[in-house]
Amino acid sequence: MYIPHKYKNGNITEVKDFLTKNSFGILVNQVDGKPWATHIPMELETTDDGKDVLISHIAKANPQWKHFAENDNVLCIFNGPHSYISSSWYKEEEVPTWNYIAVHVYGKIKILTEEEVMASMHKLVDKYELNSKKPISLHNLSEKTLRQVKGVVGFQITIESIQAAYKLSQGREHDHERIIEELENTNNPNARDIANRMKE
Repeated sequence: MYIPHKYKNGNITEVKDFLTKNSFGILVNQVDGKPWATHIPMELETTDDGKDVLISHIAKANPQWKHFAENDNVLCIFNGPHSYISSSWYKEEEVPTWNYIAVHVYGKIKILTEEEVMASMHKLVDKYELNSKKPISLHNLSEKTLRQVKGVVGFQITIESIQAAYKLSQGREHDHERIIEELENTNNPNARDIANRMKE
């Protein structure tokens, strides 16, 4: 990913926190020589030997997984908040732009066993059921329902590199107060989130 130096975020702790909170991403590899992408949650975990990995699964009907072995290098794209920035908010004439947060993760993929897939699904469901009014647990589902796990392929991506772009009007600090004010006055949750990130 092309990232101008001033937008590059090298704070790995902050980026990992972003990945944990924005785990729904895009898995990209090649299928029959063409780019293929699937939108899925990919959970950041640390293995027993201290390696950072992403864990997820896709449907067996999705042909993407059949090509993991032949091109085990994959790209995972995670998007955060984004917003149009009007140059009318600047003190001096300039072109409009877009503020955003995006993270690209590169790594090597391997297929998980059925037992590993089930363990990952328990973690996934438990994480996202925390705020439910009536949280469910896979422990309480019937064997018949859980047999659906046989219809997915689980995988683990060992992370080799992370590229993080945090474009938040760097270089225009003299305009930040006005930009933040304008973003907060919109009804767009993304714009307000960008304003909060700029405050940080």
